[in-house]
Amino acid sequence: MQQHDVVTEQFGKTANAYLSSAVHAQGADLVLMQECARRHGKPAILDLGCGAGHASFAVAPVAASVVAYDLAQPMLDVVDCARAQRGLHNIRTQQGDVARLPFSDASFDMVVTRFSAHHWNDVATALAEAWRVLRPNGTLLVVDIVAPKTALYDSTLQAVEMLRDASHVRDYRSCEWGAKFDNAGFTHSLRSVWKLTMQFDEWVARMRTPAERVAAIRNLFDGAPEEARSYFALQEDYSFSIDAAMFEATKPQVQ
Repeated sequence: MQQHDVVTEQFGKTANAYLSSAVHAQGADLVLMQECARRHGKPAILDLGCGAGHASFAVAPVAASVVAYDLAQPMLDVVDCARAQRGLHNIRTQQGDVARLPFSDASFDMVVTRFSAHHWNDVATALAEAWRVLRPNGTLLVVDIVAPKTALYDSTLQAVEMLRDASHVRDYRSCEWGAKFDNAGFTHSLRSVWKLTMQFDEWVARMRTPAERVAAIRNLFDGAPEEARSYFALQEDYSFSIDAAMFEATKPQVQ
């Protein structure tokens, strides 16, 4: 099975769980997204890997239009239902791959993506596509889990993520994101960082992680060095904390 198919299968099964997930439905980053959108006036916005649509719902009240774009059609079905219930009629959904955007050059004032990029097989191409569809002075906002600088903690995080979710590719370090933005031609800054507490039982239930993989995650945490257990603030029920960040990137005005 190709990565494209793994992502579609994983999130096709779990779409409704992401709409109600507190980790995804709440957060100061959603407020920051709306503030940024408001600075653009009434922007045209593209939400890449929209999932259950929380970023789209946050920016829609101040946007001219929002395209909620995702690989998994069941996710888009959830967005369609929720946007209608919320009266957000300026959101439309479209299915597709972030590395092959079916939009014209300079179509959008903003591109946003939230907790999606760690599933992307080719981040460099996706960023190049985001650059292409943005207008000059347009803004790209990326919110995602970020990997720790320390190799031990990084390896622990990636192993736990892959055991929980077969569609996981990589949580990148902040410095890796910086290099990717530079290579794509964006100017950029680290806008915000914070800790997310993952309630273990909810975290694995949301992805319908098989029991043997749940047991493997627990075993991995049990055998982890004490400094790793401390870094992730591991609790008795295996709940733990990870790092998240928002990056703001800008497509420069052509001189």
